[in-house]
Amino acid sequence: MQTICGYVCDGPLKSFCFQRLSFLQSKFKLHSPLNEVRELAEQKAVSHRDFYNVRKVDTHIHAAACMNQKHLLRFIKRSLKQDGDLPVSKIGTKALTLQEVFESMNLSAFDLTTDMLDCHADRSTFHRFDKFNAKYNPIGESRLREIFMKTDNMVNGKYFANLLKEVFVDLEDGKYTNLELRLSVYGRSVDEWDKLAHWAVSNNVYSDNNRWLIQVPRLYDIYRVHNSVDNFQDIIKCLFQPLLEVAIDPSSHPDLHKFLQYVSGFDSVDDESKPENAMFDIDVPTPDEWSWHENPPYSYYLYYTFVNITVLNQLREERGLNTFKFRPHCGEAGPIQHLVSSFMMCESISHGLLLRKAPVVQYLYYLCQMGIAMSPLSNNSLFLDYNRSPLPDYLMRGLNISLSTDDPLQFHFTKEPLMEEFSIAASVWKLSSCDMCELARNSLLQGGFEEKMKSYWLGPNYKREGVAGNDITRTNVPDIRVSYRYETLIEELSNIFKSVLKV
Repeated sequence: MQTICGYVCDGPLKSFCFQRLSFLQSKFKLHSPLNEVRELAEQKAVSHRDFYNVRKVDTHIHAAACMNQKHLLRFIKRSLKQDGDLPVSKIGTKALTLQEVFESMNLSAFDLTTDMLDCHADRSTFHRFDKFNAKYNPIGESRLREIFMKTDNMVNGKYFANLLKEVFVDLEDGKYTNLELRLSVYGRSVDEWDKLAHWAVSNNVYSDNNRWLIQVPRLYDIYRVHNSVDNFQDIIKCLFQPLLEVAIDPSSHPDLHKFLQYVSGFDSVDDESKPENAMFDIDVPTPDEWSWHENPPYSYYLYYTFVNITVLNQLREERGLNTFKFRPHCGEAGPIQHLVSSFMMCESISHGLLLRKAPVVQYLYYLCQMGIAMSPLSNNSLFLDYNRSPLPDYLMRGLNISLSTDDPLQFHFTKEPLMEEFSIAASVWKLSSCDMCELARNSLLQGGFEEKMKSYWLGPNYKREGVAGNDITRTNVPDIRVSYRYETLIEELSNIFKSVLKV
């Protein structure tokens, strides 16, 4: 890691990488006017297929915010009318019904509005991750988040399950949009996995259009202050011991075994802008020795998650079970070392905004075609104005990027947030139909759906390189565009290897 960080700061190498990236961007600007008409003609020659009915995956979306404000408002009103007498919360030893919870806030179903919910991100959330997290609490009440957006509560996560099922119904009606919803596992207790799996299985929270990603918040310091854990090893144990047990003996955790068949990977989440000692080397204490109250650096979390996922995947693969990818939030804020850590240990990342400031790392991401799930509407409210987003530059240069929504509850208004994301990007950056279909195809390649489904969506030869791996009748991406991307990448790699051979 220190070696790559040294490369990142090397002046001549920075100049070289910046020049190559600029060349790639200029080359695409030349390719586009010369081939735009031919690409469109190829698309028009394909019957039935257009941007609306090519498969696409929302590669970065959180389950607790996967609905828009209006949907959540209607659901809360309906639940209040139908289940007003159901005990849903406790104050001390007293159980409160849903009706009593709202009466304690001096509210009725009639009073509620989207303005009152106040879940939408606004100017106040810019560079304020704490205020953004507070937007997850409807009406500013953490009790309502506990009742409607949690899996482990007095009603066994019934409301959250029903809310997700309604989202799945909309997905299945639309047919062509798929999700990878994030659910949280915190690592404070060994039975968290069993509780989550029991919630999913008992409430039958499933859709062919969805696969789960497990997000692990980087909150060791908070757990340690409250004595929920004694050291970092406790978190590792709570996260991976049940998974190793169920891989060895599925009957030991039957619900968890069923649930994991629909889990595609892991995510690491939290505010990256928190100050930290970013470097991670041999002198850093091991997890069983890390017992003080300071939070470990980002790279520390990633390394120990990556190592355990690698061991777990090997074990599951030997037993014919599905394996997991590691796709953390990275590069939204914080130091460049985060991007270096992810480059070394992960399959793809979410955000990647800081690549624009690190040409060496950006060029590495391009050469390795590492996936980047970008959410410009989310970034617009949190870290970077929409018109300054590097997404169009990344697309022109040929980085493997996809569009995602992050949190529709906070950032979107319609029932189809991913289409909303595409439509705004297309309008602002004048994306062509070919550009949008390319982004959709990238999302399928980055996503964690099974090989069988990817083969159906992309074509049986999708793993082959270049035009041989493209089926325009399924992806609507012209062979001209795929050929251009492949030949450009091969040319860049050839330049690198020729230089190495000369040395």
